[in-house]
Amino acid sequence: MSEVGRPRKRKEDARLLTGRTQWTDNLRQPGMLHVAFLRSPMAHARITRVDVSGARGLPGVVAVFGGQDLAEEQGSLPCAWPVTEDVFIPDHPPMAVSEVRYVGEAVACVVATDRYLAADALEAIEVDYEPLPAVVDLAEALAEDGPKVHEQGNKAYSMKIAMGDVDAAFRDAPVVIDRTFVQQRLIGAAMEPRAVVATTDGDSFTLWSSTQIPHVLRVMLALTTGIPEHKIRVIAPDVGGGFGTKLQVTAEEVLCLLLTRKLGKPVKWNESRSEGNLTVHQGRGQIQHIRLAAEADGRIRGLQVDLLADMGAYLVLLTPGIPLLGATMFNAIYKMDAYEFGCTGVFTTKMPTDAYRGAGRPEATFGIERIMDELAAELKMDPLEVRRRNWIRHEEFPYTTISGLTYDSGNYEAATDRALSLFGYDKLRAEQSDRRDRGDPVQLGIGVSTFTEMCGLAPSKLLGTARYAAGGWEHGSVRMLPTGKVEVITGTSPHGQGHVTAWSQIAADALGVPFEDITVVHGDTAISHKGMDTYGSRSLVVGGVAVLQACEKVREKARRLAAHALECSPDDLEFADGAFTVRGTDSRQTIQELAFAAFAAHDLPDGVEPTLDSDATFDPDNYSFPHGTHLCAVEVDTETGRVSIRSYVAVDDIGKVVNPMIVEGQVHGGIAQGIAQALFEEAVYDTEGNLLTSTLADYLVPSAADLPDFTTDRTETPATSNPLGAKGVGEAGTIASTPAVVNAIVDALRPYGVRDVTMPCTPERIWRAVEGARP
Repeated sequence: MSEVGRPRKRKEDARLLTGRTQWTDNLRQPGMLHVAFLRSPMAHARITRVDVSGARGLPGVVAVFGGQDLAEEQGSLPCAWPVTEDVFIPDHPPMAVSEVRYVGEAVACVVATDRYLAADALEAIEVDYEPLPAVVDLAEALAEDGPKVHEQGNKAYSMKIAMGDVDAAFRDAPVVIDRTFVQQRLIGAAMEPRAVVATTDGDSFTLWSSTQIPHVLRVMLALTTGIPEHKIRVIAPDVGGGFGTKLQVTAEEVLCLLLTRKLGKPVKWNESRSEGNLTVHQGRGQIQHIRLAAEADGRIRGLQVDLLADMGAYLVLLTPGIPLLGATMFNAIYKMDAYEFGCTGVFTTKMPTDAYRGAGRPEATFGIERIMDELAAELKMDPLEVRRRNWIRHEEFPYTTISGLTYDSGNYEAATDRALSLFGYDKLRAEQSDRRDRGDPVQLGIGVSTFTEMCGLAPSKLLGTARYAAGGWEHGSVRMLPTGKVEVITGTSPHGQGHVTAWSQIAADALGVPFEDITVVHGDTAISHKGMDTYGSRSLVVGGVAVLQACEKVREKARRLAAHALECSPDDLEFADGAFTVRGTDSRQTIQELAFAAFAAHDLPDGVEPTLDSDATFDPDNYSFPHGTHLCAVEVDTETGRVSIRSYVAVDDIGKVVNPMIVEGQVHGGIAQGIAQALFEEAVYDTEGNLLTSTLADYLVPSAADLPDFTTDRTETPATSNPLGAKGVGEAGTIASTPAVVNAIVDALRPYGVRDVTMPCTPERIWRAVEGARP
């Protein structure tokens, strides 16, 4: 039975769920010291004095440092995506030296023998601030005479791309829809807060971190601190969630490395949840101005997108590029004659933004799917019919879109038909009509989201043209042990996705060895020496393929040994079920037997090395493009604003599926996060730049009780961009679900004159929208 496609329970779950594992915060080192950071209470201010003397003599305190103490060695936190030639990347010291630009920025630190003593000692540090004006509103930030976050100004960059004749598309268009949508800021509330442990044995350093990117982090730590890369080892032990918020080179990682170098002892830092809400980079943060021109029959002529993107106070690792990941995706699955995209990155005195699950593609999908519903409403047409008239038909693949991407495969019709069947669309529309006729105060709304996304963050050549600092390749190694067992070493770094199980399934099929005989090693740069890590739904479609190709190399090495042992030509051998058989005979050798023969090396062909071990680096020729249709039915109480999701159906096409059980978990989790943006979550700042949602009492992360049951299914059109045929699933649910929910809410309220509700669609906002639309 093939392992690929089998719903295997995850190997890693037994130890993860029972706590028999190693998290960064569990680590203990002999003589370990603890670090606590004093953080700015002001969004924007000059630092006029830092007096740490009062903390130095306190019990348990080993050292205290202000920003000036580290100014010569701490460098500047990296931005790896200078998206334009003239992008402004301001210096970003890990610990502020002369000015703070967001609430929570570190201004001093205490190193003590106990984490609680370190935290208590922070109160003895005195800091004087000279307040400066906060910059919170995106539009006001660009005013010429307004306050500045940085002396050079508040514009990080501005760029525009255009395809086709945009002016002609809008000139005399029978229908022009013009809308502005807001993508609120989100806080990534991963199950495991961040934690760092750093040690040194003289001139070499080891850093454990709750990170998604151990390999990238190692490179960036070397570039930032000046410590030679070969003297740094980064380990990501089991990591409890990331969602992009651990795709970062953080101030705390750099500072812990510097502190262990200065003190010669291990140091540890772990954040509280409220500290994390202040200092983990945030997601989204856009104002989207979208114009769509169409014919009277609903066919799209042209699309214009103009974004104001909130960068926050600094450009961290990928900040400026995140909104641009949507630049080629606003056109989505639709055909059109012209397309224009513009984006201006704006500095504000808030925590920097960066990747959050979906990273640019949820924002783009939300914008296009919302305005497609607005087009349908303008034409008094069913939202699905408008989409059908514009989407790429299955027989047109491969298809090069107006934005220049080539979608290799897909079938939007099949996914939509399956979703409609599961959803009972016609019956729900009939019920909606009845409720409207009766004037029922609880209205039924139906939301549609037909989406595609760009996964894999590859190939490297395209990333280079986009000025992205790194490549899109991934590395995998396979070690055939003498006893026939297998070690797979992967450059990907999981934080809950199930790589150990899925990679074991891939290797089991490729090598013909039992699933149970395979182990997967990851997350340690001293063992997995090459990798680009985990983000952007790239792990399977890039990293999984690297493992597959390494397995194929093992098999070809084994073929030569088998031919020698069986005294035949390698071309006469057939490989199946883990064994080489001489064609037309019963002479055979298993690959596990050959592993021991290579180890013994008693009878090898001349010129053949005594090992089957192999590795591979895979760099795709194209992105992968999963797609799907999500349908949502909501009941909205127009008198109270309360929303309840009555039905949710998701049919995704993610190409070839390795493990259906893992896919289900990824889809469920993604939908939960997308619904959370639609209904619950928002990082709220006041006019002074204070974060008002710094605890989970104020920032509403939904629980299972707040979410409906999901009906999920799949269609399958394999990708042609990789030999697995996989397309990626980690972000699909998040990308598709937010517009489905908001479209459903607006659909319920259209009879009242409501055209939009700003997210999150809380009862208060819905009630105000209804009241504000009344005559």
